[in-house]
Amino acid sequence: MCHGLEDELSQTITAEVKVDVPDSADARWCIEQYYLELAERFDTGFDPIKSNPAPDEDLVPPRGYFVVARLDGHPVGCGVLKRKNPTTGEIKRMWTASYARRRGVARKVLHTLETIAREAGLTVLHLETNRTLAEAQALYRKEGYIEVDAFNDEPYAHHWFEKYLQSDFGR
Repeated sequence: MCHGLEDELSQTITAEVKVDVPDSADARWCIEQYYLELAERFDTGFDPIKSNPAPDEDLVPPRGYFVVARLDGHPVGCGVLKRKNPTTGEIKRMWTASYARRRGVARKVLHTLETIAREAGLTVLHLETNRTLAEAQALYRKEGYIEVDAFNDEPYAHHWFEKYLQSDFGR
C-alpha cells in the first residue's frame, strides 16, 4: 500500500470508547503506559504513590467509570470519571498512546466521559494537568474547560480546569 494512502486511511479510523473495569488487562496496560509516559515527561519524574489516588473501587459505577479507547480492537487510550459528590465529577488518567495521537482519540474519550457524567446527573467536571502536557491543556481549553484555582493538592498538577455541563438538550 502506498505510504500516503496508508496515512490517509489511518486518519479516518475512529476509536471505539467503552466503559471497562479498571482491573481488565487493557485498562491495566493503559495505566502502566500512562505512568511510564508521565515519568519520562515530567520534570520531577512521576511516582503514582505520591499522586492523588484513584483506587479501583472508585472507578466502577456508580462511584466512577473507567473507559478504554480501542483502534481495531487494540487499546490505545483511557480516561476516568470519578464522582466527587452528587453534582461534581473529576476526570483523571486521560492518556492516548503516542502512535494513536492526532486521530481524535483523546477528544472521543473526553466526550464519552462527559456523556457518562451527564447521564449520572453530574453538572460540573474538574480536571488537573501538569505544565509539560501542553497538548492536554490545549484540548481541555478547546473543549470549554476554564482554568480555575487549585481545587486539590495534586503534587504533579500546575493547571486546574472546570467545566459546567449543559444537558444534551441545551447543546
